[in-house]
Amino acid sequence: MRLLCELGAHVLVNGRNAENLTQMCSELGALGLSAAPCAFDVLDMKAARAALTQVSRLDILVNNAVSMQPGPLDSVTQEAFDTAFSSGAFAPFELMRIALPALERAVAATGQASIVNVASMYGHVAPDPRIYDGTPFNSPPHYAATKGALIQLTRYMACQWGTKGIRVNAVSPGPFPRDAIRNDHPGFAARLAARVPMGRVGEAHEAASAIAFLASDAASFITGVNLPVDGGWTAW
Repeated sequence: MRLLCELGAHVLVNGRNAENLTQMCSELGALGLSAAPCAFDVLDMKAARAALTQVSRLDILVNNAVSMQPGPLDSVTQEAFDTAFSSGAFAPFELMRIALPALERAVAATGQASIVNVASMYGHVAPDPRIYDGTPFNSPPHYAATKGALIQLTRYMACQWGTKGIRVNAVSPGPFPRDAIRNDHPGFAARLAARVPMGRVGEAHEAASAIAFLASDAASFITGVNLPVDGGWTAW
């Protein structure tokens, strides 16, 4: 989000907490960056439609929402699958359709528009359970299944909308543990890093850069691609 702002975009920041979004946009504004809150729950299609139909033109849409809780395999429920798929696969699909008129207006103005869906390395490879043993951070099956669905949905929409001038791509981040996890669980972070051919975990700006690339004119002839940003994890 911040990188897109720094590159000159006016970013509509989505989330469920309007107060937090307003604060975030104020902080970006204080840095001379342009952002505005766009508060709605991606599971609430009525609210999403009300918000996005007010947008006159949309050059870039980034889908980066999923709702899931890690837990042991035998604790997974149908409700967990339903929530993950609703937020991580169906919501992006519906948001793309709702945003289509605004995306088409961008194409009319500039010749193209871009959608970037944030998937995961676990959308196409399985986690090694030994890495997560003894931690609360296991990657549950509904997360992997949802991200796999999102990758295939990306390909599908790229082929459907290619002639419209709308590019649809995905990025699949690898291990990007939060600072709190690195600090509080250094052994787990070290196991992640040891699995990566580059010998380290990712930094937030590295995933952001991949999103910005696919959204930009530099990727003007790229569509239907899933770009791993994983230090080589999926190349093993």
